Amino acid sequence: MSSGKTNKSPRPVTIKDIARMLNVSVATVSRALRNTHDVSSDTQKKIFALANELHYRPNLNATGLVKGTSNTIGIVLPYINNYYFSTVITGIQEIAYRHKYNIILFLTDDSPEKELSVIGDLMNTGVDGLLVSVCSPPGSCQHYQQLIDHGIPIVFFDRVPGNIEASKVMQDDYNGAFKAVEHLIKSGYTKIAHIAGPKELHFTQQRLLGYSGALKKYGFDIQPDWIIYSGFSQKDGEEDAAKLLQCKKTPDAIFAANDRKALGAMIALKKNNVAIGKDIGVIGFTNDPASEIISPTLSTVAEPALEIGKTSCTLLIKHLRKKHTVIEETILPCELIIRESTRR
Repeated sequence: MSSGKTNKSPRPVTIKDIARMLNVSVATVSRALRNTHDVSSDTQKKIFALANELHYRPNLNATGLVKGTSNTIGIVLPYINNYYFSTVITGIQEIAYRHKYNIILFLTDDSPEKELSVIGDLMNTGVDGLLVSVCSPPGSCQHYQQLIDHGIPIVFFDRVPGNIEASKVMQDDYNGAFKAVEHLIKSGYTKIAHIAGPKELHFTQQRLLGYSGALKKYGFDIQPDWIIYSGFSQKDGEEDAAKLLQCKKTPDAIFAANDRKALGAMIALKKNNVAIGKDIGVIGFTNDPASEIISPTLSTVAEPALEIGKTSCTLLIKHLRKKHTVIEETILPCELIIRESTRR
């Protein structure tokens, strides 16, 4: 039978409690905890000692109201149900936590229309700044420029708009793609196709340039029929590979824009009794954990996802703490990882 009583959590200690216990004003405690110079050393020591004893923690929301900030960083992502973006978030969270910022996620489901709606609502959320991976075409990103014009700092990462002046953090898409295709060529493949992402995205264009650059360096012609643009899902990769198998001239290798597309391509090849590696080589881009589980294991280009998250968040905090921080563009290197899917 219930006693009718409820166990309440102890009330957090406030600066009013500290002021009352030391018989000083709330303003004195506030100034002491902010290390201002108009509080005597003796009084400040007593305030810090009591604050530590009582496990006092500042109310970040209240502090934000005083400073005109919310201590909150918004993250705008196409989705989180993949290895790359979940790892980026881990990196962001590590840096944000270290600097006492909260994070809040906004998902666009890779829809430009939903992205526009999300950004339209952001002005009312009170975030201090944004970390953004876009899904809108480059010419349709003016909603981000409007936020910047309203004084909200933005750092773009991974999928970045080329027409907005803001700090950006990316992996080296060009050289990552170049290394992947060069590896295929050095492994004996001569007819290399590319299943790409959406044509308008900046990193799709960079990976296409890397693909083309490697073919040109080694004297191979570019076959337009062997370049297919679509989405980033496993299903997209499966459908793209099926189209390549129907070409008059069938390629002997596939470079995929990401690992999910590469895995889809491998499924399509298996359904058509094509020996992966021996008949058609496959290489991806991400280093998703699934690339080591599938058989044969998938060669890929590892993206520095964790470092992209850390670098992006560190850069945004610089912008938040110093209004006129110089815009920076950071490009982090990728790593070629060779596995069974490119062994002849």
